[in-house]
Amino acid sequence: MPHTVESATAYVIAALEAKGTATREDFDIPGIVSTTHSITQTWDFRAVDRRRFWGIAATFLRA
Repeated sequence: MPHTVESATAYVIAALEAKGTATREDFDIPGIVSTTHSITQTWDFRAVDRRRFWGIAATFLRA
């Protein structure tokens, strides 16, 4: 399966909602996707260091 903005978005949503403590509405999903792609230059977010991914996601938590 090719890695695209859509697959990256689906990955982000699944990762955020995996533990059941947050939902996609709690985060700026497009912001996470755009920033992660900009920093890593890949749409394959599975290849992104987990600490880096969660650090980026944390900056897009809606208050």
